[in-house]
This record gives sequence, structure tokens and C-alpha cells, in this order.
Amino acid sequence: MGIRLLKYVGCLFLIKNKGNVMAEIKRIKCGNGNCFIVKDGESAILVDTARTAFRDMILEECRKEKVSLIFLTHGHVDHVQNTAYLAEQLKVPVGMHRDDYELTKNNMIEPLYAKKPLGRLILRLSEQAFERDVIEPFEPDIFFKEGGTLEQFGINAGVIELPGHTKGSIGLLAGEDFIVGDALMNMLYPTASMLYGNEENMRKSAEKITSSGAKTIYFGHGKPALNRKWK
Repeated sequence: MGIRLLKYVGCLFLIKNKGNVMAEIKRIKCGNGNCFIVKDGESAILVDTARTAFRDMILEECRKEKVSLIFLTHGHVDHVQNTAYLAEQLKVPVGMHRDDYELTKNNMIEPLYAKKPLGRLILRLSEQAFERDVIEPFEPDIFFKEGGTLEQFGINAGVIELPGHTKGSIGLLAGEDFIVGDALMNMLYPTASMLYGNEENMRKSAEKITSSGAKTIYFGHGKPALNRKWK
């Protein structure tokens, strides 16, 4: 088993390489959002849990694999609404960033902003959902932070902090694939996040993704796209 070095924004990441085998990412399309199953050999994790309307479909996909963790990119309802249900059904732990834990209890506590017309429309719809939709309470078992890995779950991937959309937004870098949650979006076209709590941090996170060495970006919303300079 070899060791690979992944470099991003001046930091080094040590990732064990099982020969030439790379993690496989399966997109589960849930309306206008996504969650993902990341599979590495016999091991698998679920990234985000989407809305309740899609819980049976997600559970069915998870049952096909040996899912051992639910990894949450951030705390908004469209990414976490099925977390309590799926964690109970699959009997697996939940991991996220500590800074988004309180957000899962009340999505309105961290204001979002938008500049472009499409972003303002999405913001209005999002705020309506934040006020209307209920997140069944859950307690994270693990708080991930920058430089953490998922090796204990059998996945060759590293945790990258991507604040800006929310304070505790995180992504998962697996070789040349990068799951970024809502740090970037692909709604009509791929772009830096249209909604943000902190615009400066959002832009820094977009630059971080550009510099990550990843080739393919997996968004919380929209189809995957090639990495680029994000505007």
C-alpha cells in the first residue's frame, strides 16, 4: 500500500493509496439536490441526506453498500433532513463540522445573502424552506475539521473546510474528485456559491477548491463539472 501526497493551498495531505484503486462516487439525485455514496473497495459512506421525500430511495441505495458513516457537508435542511432517520435505519454514526451543529437546530440563525437575480430567487425559496421544513433532531457522533481523514471508515479521502456558504461547510477530497456541498453550485450553470453567510470566506473557499488539484467537482446542487477558476 503506497502513500500519495495531495497538496492544496500550502498544506499537505497524506492519503493511503490501495494500488491504483480510487474511491468511486455515486450521485443520488434528489430533486434539485444531491447526496452521494462514496465507495472504496468494500467500504462506503453517505454524503448528505437530502429531504424526507427522498428517504426511501436513499435508504435503498445505501442498503446496496456497506455504509458505515453519514458525512454532512453543512447544516441546511435540504442536506440534513433525513439524517436522524437514516442514521437509525443504517445504525451508523454521523459526522459534520462543529460550527454547523447549531444550524441544524434552526436554519434561520445564520443569515444568507445573494447579489445576482437568480441567487436572490434561490435565497427567497431557501428562507421559506428554512422556516417551514422541520429537521428531526440528531446528535453528531464526530466533529470533523481541516486535515481529518476518513481512513477509519475505509475511505481514502480527506476533509477540507470550505466556510462561506455556512460557517461550518466542509468538503471531501478523494483523489481527483471533490465533493463540495454548497461551497459551489451548478444551478443552470456552475459557479461559486450564489448564497453565502460570508462573501469573503466564500470566495476564499472557491479559490481553495480551484487550487486543490481536483479534476471533478461534485456539487450539492447540479451535475458534476470539471474544476476551474470559480467566479
